[in-house]
Amino acid sequence: MSDTMGYGTFEAAAAKSAAIEADLPLHPERYRVLTGDRPTGRLHIGHLFGSLQNRVRLANLGVTTYIVIADYQVLTDRETFEAIAENTRELTIDYLAVGIKPSERVHIFPHSHVPELNQLLLPFLTLVTNAELNRNPTVKEEIAASGMRNITAGMYTYPVHQAADILFCKGNTVPVGKDQLPHLELTRVIARRFNERFAAGVPVFPEPQALLSAAPTLLGLDGNQKMSKSRGNAIMLCATADETAALIKKAKTDADRNIAYDPEKRPEVSNLLLIASLCTGEKPADIAARIGDQGAGALKRTVTETLNEFLRPIRAERARLEADPAYIRSVLLSGIESARAVAIDTLREVRAAMHMEL
Repeated sequence: MSDTMGYGTFEAAAAKSAAIEADLPLHPERYRVLTGDRPTGRLHIGHLFGSLQNRVRLANLGVTTYIVIADYQVLTDRETFEAIAENTRELTIDYLAVGIKPSERVHIFPHSHVPELNQLLLPFLTLVTNAELNRNPTVKEEIAASGMRNITAGMYTYPVHQAADILFCKGNTVPVGKDQLPHLELTRVIARRFNERFAAGVPVFPEPQALLSAAPTLLGLDGNQKMSKSRGNAIMLCATADETAALIKKAKTDADRNIAYDPEKRPEVSNLLLIASLCTGEKPADIAARIGDQGAGALKRTVTETLNEFLRPIRAERARLEADPAYIRSVLLSGIESARAVAIDTLREVRAAMHMEL
């Protein structure tokens, strides 16, 4: 293999990301974004503030955006598969409810329904070694988190499949967090190696760059782990106002009645202040100063009121969409059609580059 696998530095990725961020409003037509989620259940407010709002922003700027529902990848570390179709529909409802609007530039689709995308997995697997997949730090973390005793080949090849998701549409920009940079670097290496090996004269694939998220990570309501539906510490977008109030009432805080924003020393209180801040745009420290020594009860009331008000239009739109399953299906079918048209063209280029066209 040419080009030893390396993961670069976070500083270099951050500098490139900042340059892209500055150029996006000026030249949105230069960028093609691939982003998405696995359909493992409904989304929560961590997703809303961490990624969904950014997708709405990019689409509103005029950036071509492909949102992949990575349904095959659910099989990599889970025994259950019965709810994949239902979860795909629920994801789509969440996307639409928060303001993602399908258009000629915005496409939502499950990758299992785009066979040409998945055909890219085979040539891509010839461009990486087992050792490189074993060294991928994100894969190591996911294996550890899954608790699996017998690791499937699907788990190891997960980042290669992710490369197919990104490159089938010639994605050149991928919104990611710092922990996802190793996956993206593997995609960059696959694109580079394919171009060098098969298409030196006219490169087929771009080397996608990271668009690093500026959104803070929300802790769960237990106060000591990242918000996650699997840990039962999340507020789902589909939760009612009363359910949200009950969850916040149970949220972990501390014994100090004086409310202050100090993420290092008072993570639980600071996390609740951050949620209120994300809803209102007010600085967490200013919210804390206003609450003062009124204690955790006043803090939780403030968070409940601001979050419920922020989610009110999203909940209303969710209810409307849930009552129209035919529309949700049409969104997915339209996204599949658009994705397949692009994937067919890309696969044709790939076969031509590899001298496989008849």
